Amino acid sequence: MKNNDWKERLNVVYSTNPNYSYEKEDDEEQASLEPSQQKLRVQLDRKNRGGKIVTLITGFIGTENDLKELGKLLKSKCGVGGSAKDGEIIVQGDFKQKVLELLKKEGYTQTKPVG
Repeated sequence: MKNNDWKERLNVVYSTNPNYSYEKEDDEEQASLEPSQQKLRVQLDRKNRGGKIVTLITGFIGTENDLKELGKLLKSKCGVGGSAKDGEIIVQGDFKQKVLELLKKEGYTQTKPVG
């Protein structure tokens, strides 16, 4: 039983069937689109953030690793913190114009400001 990791089987009820085999649901990530095909939206946001302004980049289609890599690049170029998850990148502070310029420089030509 080499593929019998209990963490992958959480919330599974015990089965008395001797022929039962647990099947994992693998959510396949979409392959990342080319930067020129990405339709990113850049906007300022302060909802649910205690009045602090953040720059929000949405619309990324691709793998989680590519999203985190792009988020890391933007955060390091702006010199601030933030996060990258669930298809959106959050950069702390008002960096809307700088993020737009950085994205265009990286080849994301269909990037548009919102608001």
